Amino acid sequence: MPQLVREQHVEVFVGYHAFALQESDDAFLDLEFPDEFDFGTFLSTHPGRLDITSAGHTHTASLTVEVWDGPAPVQDAVAWEEQAEADFESVSGQVAVWSMSLGRLDDLIGLAHSGGLWRVRAYSAGRAEVKALAESEESIAGVERYLVQFWPAGS
Repeated sequence: MPQLVREQHVEVFVGYHAFALQESDDAFLDLEFPDEFDFGTFLSTHPGRLDITSAGHTHTASLTVEVWDGPAPVQDAVAWEEQAEADFESVSGQVAVWSMSLGRLDDLIGLAHSGGLWRVRAYSAGRAEVKALAESEESIAGVERYLVQFWPAGS
C-alpha cells in the first residue's frame, strides 16, 4: 500500500484566475509561467510546469501538496468540484509556486532529493463559492482549496 512521504500546506495568491507549480530550476524550461497559459482548462501542462485555473479572479487559495511513494489514493469525488491528472518532470526535485500577478512565491515544494518523472492528481473545492465572492470587494482567503498529489511515475 502506498505511503504518504510528505505533506505541505501553502497559501497561494491567485491573480487573474491562475497559478502554477513549476520546476524550481527554471533554466531547464522552454516556457515560464504564464506563457501559453490555457484559461479554459482546470489543469494544463507544459514541460516542467502545471498550470491551474481558479474560479476566482484575485484571492488567496489554500493548497495542500502530498508526495506519495506510489499511486496516491483517489479522493471522494463528491468532496471536490474539479479533478484532473497529468505527468510532470522535475529536474531538481523542487517545485516553485507561481502567481499570475506576483510571479514566483517564496514557497518551495520538495518532491525528492533529485529530479524524476511524476504522476500528478489535482483536486479543487470551493470554486462556486469563490466565484460568487469574487464579485464583492472583500478580501477572500481560504475559500478555494486545492489538493495536489505527486507520486513517482511508473509505480
